[in-house]
Amino acid sequence: MPARLSAFVIWALVAASATFWGLRLLVRTPAAPLHAVSVADAPAARGDLTRLLGAPPVVANAAVSAPELSTRFRLTGVMAPKPPGTYGVALIAVDGKQPRAFRVGTRVDGELVLQSVSLRSAAIGPVQGSPAVVLELPPLAAPATGTLAPAPGLAPPPAPPVAVPPLPGSFVRPPSQPVPAQ
Repeated sequence: MPARLSAFVIWALVAASATFWGLRLLVRTPAAPLHAVSVADAPAARGDLTRLLGAPPVVANAAVSAPELSTRFRLTGVMAPKPPGTYGVALIAVDGKQPRAFRVGTRVDGELVLQSVSLRSAAIGPVQGSPAVVLELPPLAAPATGTLAPAPGLAPPPAPPVAVPPLPGSFVRPPSQPVPAQ
């Protein structure tokens, strides 16, 4: 009986070891998501080390002004309402980010809301008041005009046969007469 028990324990350890190493060597780890950034590729934390080392902080120049309001927003698309009084939607990019859809009355940035939408423009301003900025879509490009080139590999259609008049003084046999044998 002890021989059977020791054989069972040994074979159990062999099976466990084979399972462990089989899973370790044959199973693939899941891939990292596409948006993941490795630590080596991540930008280093940047900051002002002078404060850490004991220097007094430098005051920034107050003359630098905020960018003009109209340059912060870019209108990329509009869904204007057909009947007046219904809500429209505008695609607006704020501070160079990806454009987002905003319905009339929703907050765009800070205290600014989308006030109205028309066929090719959108007005942004405070909730109560006149529009602070009116964004317009760029004009449409002129349509391309011209003629198409012939398709490659296709021959032009054959010209219709041209009837050649007989030479003066020659005899033309009517089609009903048989050709004489020689």
